[in-house]
Amino acid sequence: MSKWALILGCSTGHGGATAKKLAGKGYGIVGFHFDRGELKKEAEKTKEEISDLNGGMVEFWNTNAASLETMDKYIPQIKDITKGTPLKLLLHSIAFGTTTNFFSDKPVSQKQMDMTVHVMGNSLLYWTQKLFKADLIAKGSRIMGLTSEGNYVAMEGYGPVSVAKVAMEAIIRQIGWELGQYGITSNAIQAGVTPTRALTKITDRWEDWVENTKKRNPMRRTTTPQDVANTVSLLMKPEADFINCSIIYCDGGEHRSGMV
Repeated sequence: MSKWALILGCSTGHGGATAKKLAGKGYGIVGFHFDRGELKKEAEKTKEEISDLNGGMVEFWNTNAASLETMDKYIPQIKDITKGTPLKLLLHSIAFGTTTNFFSDKPVSQKQMDMTVHVMGNSLLYWTQKLFKADLIAKGSRIMGLTSEGNYVAMEGYGPVSVAKVAMEAIIRQIGWELGQYGITSNAIQAGVTPTRALTKITDRWEDWVENTKKRNPMRRTTTPQDVANTVSLLMKPEADFINCSIIYCDGGEHRSGMV
């Protein structure tokens, strides 16, 4: 199997850190991001850093990775890049959705719910189906997605994303159950509260979230993108071949701690 990883949401945060971590281990990186304006510069910087780490084995596309048309357009190109050999990793790290309450002055609409669940949940299924059909995932391939404590805890403005995360977890579990017979594993990584660009989109009170997390986390700090990247790296090893249909907690024990 070739050492190529496909990362959906690769420019910053968990996806960006994972891309650089794996590039440092010799993996080629194919990444999708959806950035505009100044944010495009961050993606270009990440791409340059990856290129320095793995000798130029990197391809980034700035487009909507949740679009079925995008999948159909770029999967043949991905197959050309890997020379037809299967990917080692498909990581779903897209953090784009509606953050609002179900009942408020501007309650979430059906369009917003459908978009959030598709982008942050269902799109992983469609990527996996199409890659499997194209023989781009096979024995030894890893499917991973990122989830959060909001998958079972209600919180301000997080309802639509929570639904998407629960959907993703069900999809990941079913993928692992159906494709495990081929030696393909599928797992979710539950990160703790992490000060990233995505967190600032969830709540205006993100600084309070960070400070409260430091108090209640057993290790007295927040999760970092590097923590998540390290966890992904561990799950890539042959020793993790039998870990499947699971949620791996990368949060220092945060999910087991009560609120302060």
